Formats: sequence, C-alpha cells, structure tokens
Amino acid sequence: MSADDHTAEPLPLDAWHRARGARMVPFAGYAMPIQYDGIIAEHQWTRDHAGLFDVSHMGQLTLSGEDVDTALEALLPGDIKGLGVNRMRYSLLLDDNGGVIDDLMVTRRADDFYMVVNGATKQGDVAHMRARLPGSVPLVTMDSYGLLALQGPEAVTALARLVPGVEQLTFMTAGLFGHGEHKFWISRSGYTGEDGFEISLPAHSVDMFATLLCNQPEVKPIGLGARDSLRLEAGLPLYGHDLDTNINPAAADLGFAISKRRRTEGGFPGAETILADLRDGAKTKRVGFAVEGRLPAREGAGIFAGDAQVGTITSGGFAPTVGAPIAMGYVEAAHAAPGTALEIEVRGKRLAATVTPMPFVPHRYVRKGVSQ
Repeated sequence: MSADDHTAEPLPLDAWHRARGARMVPFAGYAMPIQYDGIIAEHQWTRDHAGLFDVSHMGQLTLSGEDVDTALEALLPGDIKGLGVNRMRYSLLLDDNGGVIDDLMVTRRADDFYMVVNGATKQGDVAHMRARLPGSVPLVTMDSYGLLALQGPEAVTALARLVPGVEQLTFMTAGLFGHGEHKFWISRSGYTGEDGFEISLPAHSVDMFATLLCNQPEVKPIGLGARDSLRLEAGLPLYGHDLDTNINPAAADLGFAISKRRRTEGGFPGAETILADLRDGAKTKRVGFAVEGRLPAREGAGIFAGDAQVGTITSGGFAPTVGAPIAMGYVEAAHAAPGTALEIEVRGKRLAATVTPMPFVPHRYVRKGVSQ
C-alpha cells in the first residue's frame, strides 16, 4: 500500500483488485486500479472483447415525489418530462451562470428517477440539488451500492450468459434484472464509446458478481488508465478536465443535451447565456486534435496560431486504436473549424496539430431499430 492509499477510501472491490495484481492509485478520494496488465493491452482487450471496470466511486442517487420531473427541469437543461420509463438521458447540472457543475446520467424508472454523477463531485452535487429541490422531492444517496461497467463488443455475450434478457436492452435503456436478493439495475450504456452495460448492485454482491463476470472467457478486469484512453478516443469529455463551472454547454459542444422544447421554453440555470451562445456561437469551442509525431500533448499545453495562443489542451494522450497522439481542448471560435492547422507547445517544442472531428474512433452503441 502506498502512502497515498492511506488517504484514499477503499471501494467494495479493493481486496479483489489487489488480489488480481492491480496497481492502485488515489482518484476522486478513492483507491482505484489504474492498470492490471498494462494500459495498452487493457485498452485493446476492451476494443476486441469485454472489459470490466469498477466505477463504484460514482455517485448513485434516487429522486422521487410529486412533480419530480418539473423540479429536475429547474436544475438540468434536458427534456426530463418527456423521458419514458426505463429511458436514460445524458444531462448537465448547471450553476446560475450556465457553468457546468457536473455531467450526469438520469433515468426515469417506474417510481423514481435514478441518477449517476461523478465521484469527485458527488457530495457537492447532492448539496447543490438538495438546496434547490422542493421539500416534496426527496433525494436519497445509494451509499450501500456498487457500480460496475462492462464494456466492449463481447459484453452482451458475457452478461447475457449470467443475466438472461439483458440482450433485449438497447443503447440508453435500462431495467431491473435478477430475482430475490440478487436484483440488479442494468443499463445499456457506458463511457468508452463501445457497446456495454452499467450494473448497479448492492455492495455486498459486487465481489461475487465481478468474479462471475471475470470467469467468462470474454472478460478481463480493466483499470482507469484504459478507461481514460477509451473515452478520449470516443471524444467524451471528462469532468474536471474538459468541463467545469467556467465552461457552458455551448462552448463544450454539448448542445445535444438541450432539447428543442427546453431551447424554446428555457427555464434552466443560465438559459439566457447558453441559448444566446447556441444561437450566435460561443467564443470558444471544444475541439479534437490529431497531433503529428509520437509525443503526446497533455492537459494544460498551449495551442497556438503563429505567435498567438488561441487555446489550451484539456485532455490528451497516445491513442492505441488510432496509433498516434490525439487531444481535445478549447480554442477561439475562429480556429475551431475541422482541418484548421495549429501548433501545440509541449516541453518547449511546437507540435503540428490539426483540428479534427470527434469521435476519433466511431462509437459502437447498439441502438434501437438499427441493424448491426
């Protein structure tokens, strides 16, 4: 155990990870596995087969009560009222200026809404929401639950062997599976760009179920390192790096999270500013970069057009599937068009980089009504 581990809270699978040779690091206040066999090998295994990720550090919440959907629409810019039962939506918790407090997933269930928020922000998220929700809408934290993500093209094969029926789910749908004390809330979702599932289950069942999954020939445990390289290739922002309260959804290129009705009606925090930026264009924009050479451009690196700095990298690294360095960052709108040639300063050197559309690797979600 490293010195840092002493200040990091253990997850339900802590001993399970260590027994499998995981290298543990502090992340979001928890001791978490960064890798087992190596980041590139784990990244490729997930692309080809199925990787099991422990994401129990994430916050799981339920919200219920009278007019809960109206209350949520006062906090989030998505169409919550129009969300069908067992349907999910990506959304954003916004401050009064339209800055992003967190990005999250919200699902309407038969009797409540189920929400997953980021681990590093969950306490602040809960405090923010409780301070603004009416007394008729209780918010309950699911502290005795764990969360697993099974991701990759063979995830459905492995999971359906243990939980028949999950193969009927499509992207952004969810349901309750199992029986007795082994009832799991399972969604067809994830943050790798691959097909896959997230499985919410009681903390006392996590070890048992993770072991059953990893006994399947398609499945190996995967660490945070590969989770980050996969989400970067998928062009997905990471809160605290690519998103924060200084960034609004228009600048972050997340306009899809604001439905047509909400754009017309407004009524969410920062609506006036965000809707103006969506209409007229934000001053800065999150874009992707293909970086020449082999040297990765990391968070904080300056982006230049000639002698002028026009932006900053927020995420970057070597992309195993692409076989080259990639990055994302914010640039002034005048330099945001795909194909724009810029330079990124890394270790005192200027690296040639080109603005490129994201995702860098196509998503492989299984959508309803789309033949595979």
